Amino acid sequence: MMIFGSGRLVSYGMTMTQLAEMGLARSVLRPVIDRTELTGGYTWTLEWAPDENSDANADLPSLMTALVEQLGLKLEPARGSVEVLVIDHVEPPTPD
Repeated sequence: MMIFGSGRLVSYGMTMTQLAEMGLARSVLRPVIDRTELTGGYTWTLEWAPDENSDANADLPSLMTALVEQLGLKLEPARGSVEVLVIDHVEPPTPD
């Protein structure tokens, strides 16, 4: 289970693959691939400043810093191929 909010991600038994694909990918708006080779579920809380320009979050780190400091994880940019679904035509269903 995962609770996701602005600048906060709480895990109750989440796998690293779930963190990468659902939690982090939503935050960085890019595909994130788990290469940790860690198995099993983990319970933790990750908190970061969702808007680095806001004074209200001055005491919270950026997402990248929070990942390292709070979870010991690091995002590394890389290039690779991803699956994409392209819909080039849509029609309303016909009545039977």
